[in-house]
Amino acid sequence: MVVRLGLVGDENPSYPSHRELNAVRSMLGPDVMTVWLRTDGEQVRDLSGFDGVWLVPGSPYRNDVAAYAAVRWAREHDVPFLGVCGGLQYAVVEYFRNVLGQTTASHAESDGLDDSNVIQVLACSLHGRERIVRPITGTRFAALVQNQPFIGMHYCNYGPGPEQIKQLVAAGMVVEATADDAGAEVLELPSNRFFMLSLFQPQIGALAGKPPHPLLREFVRCAREQFQERAGREQPGHRMAPRGATSTAATPRP
Repeated sequence: MVVRLGLVGDENPSYPSHRELNAVRSMLGPDVMTVWLRTDGEQVRDLSGFDGVWLVPGSPYRNDVAAYAAVRWAREHDVPFLGVCGGLQYAVVEYFRNVLGQTTASHAESDGLDDSNVIQVLACSLHGRERIVRPITGTRFAALVQNQPFIGMHYCNYGPGPEQIKQLVAAGMVVEATADDAGAEVLELPSNRFFMLSLFQPQIGALAGKPPHPLLREFVRCAREQFQERAGREQPGHRMAPRGATSTAATPRP
């Protein structure tokens, strides 16, 4: 049994977040294989062999089209998806474009500042900043962290604004944690098995030997479930239809 997790992003050892990410990979379980998938590479074009997709920090990506495509593929096929920092930001843009039908929705950093930005410059930069992450009682994330606030490290300058958060919630997403200067710290799409987004970086602490954050453990648990279903579908003579969600919008913007 090998659970395959695709780390979609452009590895850069000079990034503290990527060094921490590489440190946490060996802590996710002996049955878990993690694979870096460059956004400008060939492998990222076919994610069907992966049981989970992690859109990692480090945006803008070399190929934004591939990053958005990875989000959409995981969302529509109900494959466990984790978006962290830039991954949250791109997942929000993808949702606005392909679920809310706002095909011109854009990202202030990668697309430039204008009225179409659904990801905006944070009022206070969180790059290299710690904040108290406060889970919202009754949510999945709160259950994962036993409803206890904790210190989360950030390396981001962008996020959805209050109006965008309202629209996301109206369209089915749930705000599951908040933090000062961050607004929506954790978002979930509960209609999927696992589709969770965070501004704080759950891999931070791995270099110091800290165990994986509960968010990462839940991601891996759901990926194991996905593996079991995928293995069952691949058995000869098995005709079970794959799980999947349907996009509600028309032609997507790349």
